[in-house]
Amino acid sequence: MKTKYIVLALAAMMVCGGTMAQKKEQAQPADNGGITPEMMQQMKKGFGGNASDKALRNVLVNNSPAKLAMNYENATKFDSHFSNRVISKAVTDQKSSGRCWMFTGMNVLRNQAIRHHNLPADFQFSQAYLFFYDQLEKSNLFLQAMIDTYKKPIDDQEVQWLFKNPIGDGGQFTGVANLIAKYGLVPSDVMPETYNTNNTSSISNLIALKLREDGLQLREMATILFAMDKKGAPARLQKKQTEMLAEIYRMLALTMGEPPAQFTWQQKDAKGEIVETKTYTPMEFYEKFAKTDFSKYYMVMNDPTREYYKVYEIQYDRHVYDGQNWRYLNLPMEDIAPMCIASIKDSTMMYFSCDVGKFLNRENGLMDMNNYDYESLMGTTFGMDKKQRVATFASGSSHAMTLCAVDLDKDGKPIKWMVENSWGPNYGWQGNLIMTNDWFNEYMFRVVLEEKYIPANIRAMMDQKPIMLPAWDPMFAPEE
Repeated sequence: MKTKYIVLALAAMMVCGGTMAQKKEQAQPADNGGITPEMMQQMKKGFGGNASDKALRNVLVNNSPAKLAMNYENATKFDSHFSNRVISKAVTDQKSSGRCWMFTGMNVLRNQAIRHHNLPADFQFSQAYLFFYDQLEKSNLFLQAMIDTYKKPIDDQEVQWLFKNPIGDGGQFTGVANLIAKYGLVPSDVMPETYNTNNTSSISNLIALKLREDGLQLREMATILFAMDKKGAPARLQKKQTEMLAEIYRMLALTMGEPPAQFTWQQKDAKGEIVETKTYTPMEFYEKFAKTDFSKYYMVMNDPTREYYKVYEIQYDRHVYDGQNWRYLNLPMEDIAPMCIASIKDSTMMYFSCDVGKFLNRENGLMDMNNYDYESLMGTTFGMDKKQRVATFASGSSHAMTLCAVDLDKDGKPIKWMVENSWGPNYGWQGNLIMTNDWFNEYMFRVVLEEKYIPANIRAMMDQKPIMLPAWDPMFAPEE
């Protein structure tokens, strides 16, 4: 019996991971990559526990490193003078949403509409109207992608990326262009903001949950239908897809209101006097007040991880399935800055995006490399350059704003830049953010320029066949 128990015990040990001898063999040796006692001892020497370390620790454990690292000497150098500036009429507020791309693109059009049609300074196009269709189109993009990729296994990287990102409220300029060209525009008082357009997370999460459920169903249907009736499968799948989109439409209408097909609007001039009262469709309103040839707009980007003077395109980086992916010409900063200056000098704002949170003084809106001295505070260095930060996901385009001003020195070189933000008039400097030229070079990524501000030799490069990048590329970073 005793022998039997010993055998059973040994067997149990084998099931649980091996014998004691085997366990000993599996014990991690000192050189396997784990933290050893010797390493820990060496690490502790880096924090000596002397009086200055203790004093610094006592302060840091109860405060934000950003607050303590702020260079107050730099704050006294704040300067709001600009040699060249496009005057904006009113600062917008995207509230708790990721719609900066939409506010920025529409602010470019709004400024032109106010100027050309003598509209009141507080005139705005309805962001709620366009956002409704943005969410509906993104839902369709996801569902159609589920059909397009039904043959791929669910653990395929592309399919996994789609399920991880079924919908979102972030985006970029091609979304503005494609959505407006398809659905037109309405004034903000015709379809005003709602709680759910100002606070997008709840409804976006619900729609994402529904889309994932629908995506699984479409993949299963496509597998069965194409096996049974290859010719008739597309029509049957489209019918089901339309039924699914009808549910999404209902969710959007319940939380944002239903977009108008036609409306009557009272146009006023800059003094508030009534000019005319007229009935429009959204497309008619767009064609009268903001008609734009979006084919004359081009995006340039500074991505030092890739070859310059090449055109790149990012898979799924669009809002509309039948629209265009984001394409950009990659250029060094010395080529981008002169085009931006030319646009500002001609009183034309630009869609602009950057890594907004880096070295931002939230009190005065200054973005300066010298705002914070983390190295002195932490007793270490942070030495990556822009190329290294992008490659390691430490930096990337995160927020879109409207580039509207530049301050030039006597030789015409930029000293600093200013953008109109969409975080309300009380954030930063009168609703704007100011960036030094050094910051601009390090953390600026994208700018959309009208064709007339682009030199002929650079414009010719944009006709190249684009190099396709996958959706999970570091540059797929919807502005929010």
